[in-house]
Formats: sequence, C-alpha cells, structure tokens
Amino acid sequence: MSRSHLPQIDKPLILGIGGTTRSGSSSERAMRYVLARARELGAETEFLTGPQLVLPIYVPEDAGRDPGVRRLVESLRRANGLVVASPGYHGSLSGLIKNALDYAEDLRNDSPPYLEDRAVGLISCATGWQATGATLAALRSIVHALRGWPTPLGVAINTSDCRFDEENRPSVAAVEQQLATLAAQVVRFAERRAAHERLTRADAVRSG
Repeated sequence: MSRSHLPQIDKPLILGIGGTTRSGSSSERAMRYVLARARELGAETEFLTGPQLVLPIYVPEDAGRDPGVRRLVESLRRANGLVVASPGYHGSLSGLIKNALDYAEDLRNDSPPYLEDRAVGLISCATGWQATGATLAALRSIVHALRGWPTPLGVAINTSDCRFDEENRPSVAAVEQQLATLAAQVVRFAERRAAHERLTRADAVRSG
C-alpha cells in the first residue's frame, strides 16, 4: 500500500510510540507531553504504548500478523511524523520499542518505503546520563536505517533529576522547553513535506 494513495489531510498525523509495560512511565509521559504540544500546533495525534506494544517477536520469515501488529503497521503507514520514546535498559533502548520498530520492515514495498521523508522525534529516559545518551544514539541509528529523518533535537531525560506530574508536565523547565521544541520540529517538517507534495502534484497536473 502506497502512502501516496491515502486521502490528503490538512492536519499532519503524528504517531507516538513509547513507554514501557508499566502505565505512566517517564518515557510514556514524555511522549504524551510532546503529542499534546503537537496538537496545540494543529496536528492530529495517535499513540501506541504499554500493552499495545506487547507484540510477538518480529520474525522476518513469518508473514503472519496478529491484530496488534496490523494496527501498528497501519499506524506507521498513515503517520506524517513520529515521536519515539524509550527507556534506557542496560545501555540501550528497550526490547519492547525495538521490536515495534522492527515491524517497520513491513513498509519496505510502500512508496516511499519504510519511514522515508518523515521526521522522527526521539526521546530517551533513564536514571543517569550514560544510559540516556547511549539510548538516544541507538534510536538515531535505527531511524537512519529506516530512512527516517531524526529531528535536529533529541531529548535525553535523566529521571533521577526530572519527574512528570499528572498532566505529563516535566518538573525541569529545560526539559519542558526541549520537548516543546521537539514537537515543533516534527510538526513543522510534516507540514512542509505535505506542502511540497501538494506542489509536486499540482505541477504534475499542469504539465500533464
């Protein structure tokens, strides 16, 4: 299925993938905060977190897909931009998040394939700076491999210093500003890409 065959919408759809199996984790709250800021900027949002990401291990040679995987793949396919938030587990992203991203392989025959031409905002959360930095670097490498565009700003959150309230607002002002900036970068890139595609289609119609 090609994304170019989907109905065109005025508002970009930003998909959030993140969190842990525990509801209300720091990575989930950070992702939700970014999506809230994206909505303020005019985007539509969707998120997958917690139990929604407890999926069968990705097996390349197995074409079978359960309902949860099909929902993930279709959400990835429709999204104009993404936000991915992972905890730092033993120096890297969690298996939960990595497994979800592995299913982006199902977009290989789309046009464009994988996450090409889409901005991806990245967030890492861990108790300590070493794990946050390593996790953020791993996420960037994965997004590059999937042909996505990591936003210029990636946010590393040391959860020993920063907490989130019930409205998902971080306790550290600098983190709040960084998350808001990340939201703006994802949304603005999606809007500009959509505008470019509209101009390209209009030129094709005129020349045809």
